[in-house]
Amino acid sequence: MPQPTPRRFNAEALPDMTPEMLAVAPLARAETIPSRWYTDPRVLDFEQATMLRQTWHYVGHASQLPGPGHFLRADVAGEPLVVVRGKDEKVRAFYNVCRHRGGPLATEDRGCARMLQCQYHGWTYTLDGMLRGVPRFDCTELFDKRDYGLVPVEVAAWDGLLFVRLEAGGPSLDALLDGIAERIAPLHLGGLRFHGRVAYDVACNWKVYVDNYLEGYHLPLVHPDLCKTLDVRAYVTETFAYHSLQHSPLRDGDGNPYGDGEAFYYFAFPNTMLNILPGRLQVNSVLPTGPASCRVLFDYVYADLDTPAAQQRIAEDLAFSDAVQQEDIDVCEHVQRGLASAGYDRGRFSVECERGVYHFQTLLKAAYAAALGV
Repeated sequence: MPQPTPRRFNAEALPDMTPEMLAVAPLARAETIPSRWYTDPRVLDFEQATMLRQTWHYVGHASQLPGPGHFLRADVAGEPLVVVRGKDEKVRAFYNVCRHRGGPLATEDRGCARMLQCQYHGWTYTLDGMLRGVPRFDCTELFDKRDYGLVPVEVAAWDGLLFVRLEAGGPSLDALLDGIAERIAPLHLGGLRFHGRVAYDVACNWKVYVDNYLEGYHLPLVHPDLCKTLDVRAYVTETFAYHSLQHSPLRDGDGNPYGDGEAFYYFAFPNTMLNILPGRLQVNSVLPTGPASCRVLFDYVYADLDTPAAQQRIAEDLAFSDAVQQEDIDVCEHVQRGLASAGYDRGRFSVECERGVYHFQTLLKAAYAAALGV
């Protein structure tokens, strides 16, 4: 089966990609990454072709594929994918690209079909990716359908969440998420069911959105209502090999829509967030769409979808989440404009509040350096 040809990048052609700039200083003395890594189109091209191909990306929840033929569409590192449950109940992922002339197989976000059919010329593939039907090809010589199956992509599941990876090279999915299930116990994510997805288009580089997610420093100024829910005085950030955790007790009172317990905000490198609260999981994926734009997907998954009380809580949760997101969009878009300004290049970290941002940028530098061989 053919595989994409790796692209090569010259560090000298990329802005500020020097060994000195890629070096990591201790948090108390470190500077943030250069502003051009957020604004230069060459950096995004580099990320899409290297790091983002070799890391795990959340694409959906297993409950969205309840039986054979159910599929969902995804975009990862600029590549179109389709994820489908086969007749053998196994979940597989493929490039959403017909092997004839590149037409799409799935054009809807979700659906169910007995076969995968190209929406351009009608070639059909079985649910395990084998080419089955080729209309009006009887006169084509030296053509063997066995040579033209769909190109597969690695897929794995963790507690009901589906992840894909375009190329090997980074940590395993178990290593990426190691220790999370044990830490949130007795909460268990495996029994939750998918409710719905909300997408936001944001005029900022994908890393700006990630940086913003990874610190509570901005909460008092940007999210006053969220501060009524979280105990900001007890807000703690912890870092691990490939993920980080921000957590806080939930505050009592009318401003808290989540009830008693604790809020866990996990970030899994490079662009997945798991927001875990009692009876609810919100999965965020940050997809680059341009040097100064990204799409943020919010998947909502709940323990109870059916009772009237649960439906009321879900409606309140989505409304509250949307309000917080609009605040984040506003500040992230302002930050993107600031990063493109001649008045800024690099900043410093708050040791107390920005450990998560430093951890992300450290992993980012390591991934860049590995891709460049420096």
